[in-house]
Amino acid sequence: MSKKFVYLFSEGDATMRELLGGKGANLAEMTKIGLPIPQGFIITTEACTQFYEDGRQINDAIVAEINENVIKMEKITGKKFGDHKDPLLVSIRSGSRASMPGMMDTILNLGLNEEVIAGMIKNNPDPKYERFVYDSYRRFIQMFSDVVMGVGKKYFETLIDEMKEERGITDDVDLTAADFKKLAEQFKAEYKNQLGTDFPSDPKVQLFESIKAVFRSWDNPRANIYRRDNDIPYSWGTAVNVQQMVFGNLNENSGTGVAFTRDPATGEKGLYGEYLTNAQGEDVVAGVRTPMDISHMEETFPEAYKEFLEVCDTLEHHYRDMQDMEFTVQDGKLYMLQTRNGKRTAQAALKIACDLVDEGMRTEKEAVAMIDPRNLDTLLHPQFDTKALKAATPLGRGLGASPGAASGQVVFTAHDAEEWEANGKKVILVRLETSPEDIAGMKSAEGILTVRGGMTSHAAVVARGMGKCCVSGCGDIAMDEENKKFTLGGKTFREGDVISLDGTTGNIYEGAIATVDAQIAGEFGRIMDWADKYRKLRVRTNADTPTDAKKARELGAEGIGLCRTEHMFFEADRIEAFREMIVSDTVEERREALDKILPYQQNDFEALYEALEGAPVTIRFLDPPLHEFLPTEEAEIEKLAKSKNKTVAQIKEIIASLHEFNPMMGHRGCRLAVTYPEIAEMQTKAVIRAAINTKKKYPDWDVKPEIMIPLVSEVKELKYIKKTVVATADAEIKAAGVDLCYDIGTMIEIPRATLTADEIAAEADFFSFGTNDLTQMTFGFSRDDAGKFLDAYYKTKIFESDPFARLDQNGVGKLVEKAVTLGRPANPDLHIGVCGEHGGDPSSVEFFHKLGLDYVSCSPFRVPIARLAAAQAAIKDEK
Repeated sequence: MSKKFVYLFSEGDATMRELLGGKGANLAEMTKIGLPIPQGFIITTEACTQFYEDGRQINDAIVAEINENVIKMEKITGKKFGDHKDPLLVSIRSGSRASMPGMMDTILNLGLNEEVIAGMIKNNPDPKYERFVYDSYRRFIQMFSDVVMGVGKKYFETLIDEMKEERGITDDVDLTAADFKKLAEQFKAEYKNQLGTDFPSDPKVQLFESIKAVFRSWDNPRANIYRRDNDIPYSWGTAVNVQQMVFGNLNENSGTGVAFTRDPATGEKGLYGEYLTNAQGEDVVAGVRTPMDISHMEETFPEAYKEFLEVCDTLEHHYRDMQDMEFTVQDGKLYMLQTRNGKRTAQAALKIACDLVDEGMRTEKEAVAMIDPRNLDTLLHPQFDTKALKAATPLGRGLGASPGAASGQVVFTAHDAEEWEANGKKVILVRLETSPEDIAGMKSAEGILTVRGGMTSHAAVVARGMGKCCVSGCGDIAMDEENKKFTLGGKTFREGDVISLDGTTGNIYEGAIATVDAQIAGEFGRIMDWADKYRKLRVRTNADTPTDAKKARELGAEGIGLCRTEHMFFEADRIEAFREMIVSDTVEERREALDKILPYQQNDFEALYEALEGAPVTIRFLDPPLHEFLPTEEAEIEKLAKSKNKTVAQIKEIIASLHEFNPMMGHRGCRLAVTYPEIAEMQTKAVIRAAINTKKKYPDWDVKPEIMIPLVSEVKELKYIKKTVVATADAEIKAAGVDLCYDIGTMIEIPRATLTADEIAAEADFFSFGTNDLTQMTFGFSRDDAGKFLDAYYKTKIFESDPFARLDQNGVGKLVEKAVTLGRPANPDLHIGVCGEHGGDPSSVEFFHKLGLDYVSCSPFRVPIARLAAAQAAIKDEK
């Protein structure tokens, strides 16, 4: 039997998400459970893949299958495609298996042409009906032109604005049938002007061109950015949903809306949403008109509202999660257009998960599994300081569409937001309303402020998904986009002026407001307790200061997996001594300089041990090339020359000699300790003396230093340095007359080390994968320079994600796996962790769990993300 590419709604269900996409599978499921759904069919994600394989064309077999299903749809609805009396009009919507709100394209009212319109009006002479027909037609021309043919919306919006100005009105609802008829003619003329051809009148041509456009939208720039940010593979493709139209713009007894079964910003239980009378769905989410609260629907459409409440309850209990629903009321009758698990803020996600457990709808494990770990990031960043906030007077207020605190300089375009952010500036993107084209700029901004749009507008939905602070619908703003300025509260703000946004209250402030660290409590603590109960991977932190270490401990870190000692050398009180060491001519001179640094290093380590209260601390010995520590300013060079009794010329000669063509692969890591064993001696003394002092001070703590030798590629390197470390450490312990255990391990960050891990394991107590360096060594490109070409790699689909942010499991991952499978048999006591930034990336954490690693280590604020991701990996493993 040949592969089936098209399914009626009645032929599918929720389990077919991969094939039918999320929207299609849910429409099929809602049909199955008897909800009021306008019927239609779904063209599968496999058809999308086939479309790209066939050179962006729909092949004959799929065309035939679509035509068969159009005939089936005509039988189900009793209407005919292209009929002049009672035509079948359809919507075309995308629907990938992962929800991507606003990222791909939609066409409404498809099937209209001049003959169909004439027939419809002839059968219903009501002037209001004529207005509805022409309103629907001009919308269709505009959407088809924009989405399918690439004629920008701005041309049509300009025509609408000119019409309203000519008529002396401000709202679309005040336009008449004659106005819309004229607009439809103007739109078609603009279409011909832009493309040189007439607007297509054949409904079948309209249908197939629109289906192709939705397939193409899977590969549009905004969808590609969204996929990369949300871990959605390009290979998944999108389904296309062809659905009978129902009309919220039919008359005053019709409307359309978007609603959530719980508040997507706070998680509070209760219906939350907006609707508009005499409107189509795009009007609500596009923010063109500011909608009404869903509660008012009870007065406008009492019967439909009553049924809607029942549907909401049915759907939330059926899916056992907060639902985001789109609906239309046509002539007082309710129709459901879609449902999906709603996008929510991190704060709302935690509350909803806990409430669903308390309500008996979910287990603890299910609650842990339903939270996106990446969203926790927004909870862990600063909020406005309460005192500073009380002292500030809001200039105005919009809708608190996505929580958080943001201060920055005002910019008015997405392009400027990207450019300013690239130059290190914090910006607030201020727009009349955002559109999907703005996604890159929204991503670059600290926060987003819009004049139009409600809580379900594009800006609100996308900002919540990104974890960006957003205030929408501040109608008090007088916007002048052309001259890059706006007025609010009697004050004019120009590009570059600083404002602050409170995404929870919707308040807007002049200037920057002080922030405080987020407080972790309540539902966050409860979810984290559950996560800790089920995870197997331990979570440490990368920290070089007691402040970072304490913050990480507060966020649940179980130790330090990486302390970079070189960061300590840059402190003002020791950099001079270290520079003296570098330019010394003899071992004795170097030792003398290092002796000055020793007490500082010792104090640093003692402070870290104290902050960790007996939890493990892995200290990496000096790693960067020496030239990084040397001065570049003339005054500092002179100072160094004077301290070493050398001329400025001699110092400059030494500096020049230390510069390397490829420093990341040069004289660094363990190579420094091989060349200058006295550096390893000094660092060992500092580590051991600090541990001895801490142990004396806190005898109950289990202080066991872990000394990590970086960049080992050959076991003999480790043996050589280990000999120095052991001799020095044992002498210190013997002199102090104490018992102290310590471990010596290595960072595995060179491909050769992974391939000879059995040899290295015989000499090491632990491995820690430095996945940042391992990634660049494996790919052969520098992480500092990769940004110059990675965009081209994303556009050409060579890469779907940044390999420095998300572990390349297919290449680098195989090397990690090889090292584990070689190392453990050679040393059964070997403990293995990861200390690259991949330790805080959820998909990478899952991979490390599967390999059976002992811990991951990441930056302090990513610790909760790693804890949750580790728990999710363990729970997934049980299934």
